[in-house]
Amino acid sequence: MSKKRDQTRIYKLIAKYFLQGLFYLVPITATIYVIFWLVTELDSLINLDIPGLGIIILFVVVTLVGFLGTHFFVNYLRPFERTIENTPLIKIIYTSLKDMMNAFVGKKRQFKKPVLVKVGDDIERIGFVTKDDLSELNISDDRVAVYLPFSYAISGQLLIVPKENVTPLNASSADVMKMVISGGVAEVKSKDKKVELEQNKENQNDEPTED
Repeated sequence: MSKKRDQTRIYKLIAKYFLQGLFYLVPITATIYVIFWLVTELDSLINLDIPGLGIIILFVVVTLVGFLGTHFFVNYLRPFERTIENTPLIKIIYTSLKDMMNAFVGKKRQFKKPVLVKVGDDIERIGFVTKDDLSELNISDDRVAVYLPFSYAISGQLLIVPKENVTPLNASSADVMKMVISGGVAEVKSKDKKVELEQNKENQNDEPTED
C-alpha cells in the first residue's frame, strides 16, 4: 500500500514538473516562433543574400518615409489622399486602414479610455470608449461608442451604450487590452499602484550606498 502511494506521489510530481515546464516553454517558444516568422516574412520582401539585411533596409525606408512625410511632404500628400478618398471602393479600403492605424499608433489614438460597460443586470464587459460625440449619426448626447475586443482574437464588437452604463477603469489602456486579449489571465496593476512602485524604485535609487 505504501509502495503504491509512493508511486502515485512520483507520478503527480512528474505531471506537476511537466506542466510547469510547459508553462515556461510554451510562451517563450511561441514568442520566438512569431518573431522569427515575422522577421523572415519581412526580410523576404527584399530578397538579398545577407539574412536580416532586407528587414533593416525596410525599417530604414519606413522610418525615412515617416520623417519626410511629417516634415516635408505632408502638404503634397493631402491632394493625393483627397483623390483616393473620393475614389469609389478604394476609398473604403484606404480610409478603413488609415483609421485603424490611427487608432493604434497615430496622433488620434482611440483605445486610451478603458471602461467597464454594463450590458445586463449582472453582466459587465471591459471595453474602450472610442467616440464621445455621436451627433453626426443623430444619436443623443447621453450615449457613447464603446469597442469591446474579443479574447485571443484581433476582432471585437462595437456597442452604443448610455453614458451611465460606462465606468472608467483606473488602469492603463495597454494593461487592460492585454488582460482582455488574454482572457483575463494577464496581470493588471492600477495607475496608483504603478506610480507607487515607480516612486519606491526612485527612492531606492536615491538612497546613499555605504562604502
